Amino acid sequence: QSQLVESGGGLVQPGGSLRLSCAASGFTLDYYTIGWFRQAPGKEREGVSCVSGSGGSVKYVDSVKGRFTISRDNAKNTVYLQMNSLKPEDTAVYYCAAGPAATYYSGRSWTQNSYNYWGQGTQVTVSS
Repeated sequence: QSQLVESGGGLVQPGGSLRLSCAASGFTLDYYTIGWFRQAPGKEREGVSCVSGSGGSVKYVDSVKGRFTISRDNAKNTVYLQMNSLKPEDTAVYYCAAGPAATYYSGRSWTQNSYNYWGQGTQVTVSS
């Protein structure tokens, strides 16, 4: 069974850091575009960051630029999202998703139906 599993969420104070992991099982992440999305209470799910299949290209939404870093370790079949300088507005359920390699270059990086596989989500709460 092919699936993605996120981990690393939790409760952190403003200004703190967390590293989310997205591990794949049942298939290899090589060549897949991987996206991180988040859904805050009462809001629609939005794209946060994505990485190309090779890992050589990355994108971020403006609200997280300079604070979040996406990376991938294909040998471990895992993608990471390092989140620093967290703010209360970063509070959300974070999801990872895997889509075809072309997704990254097609202008559809933030289009959720471009992704074939989704994880179950991990809660991130930023609060003092």
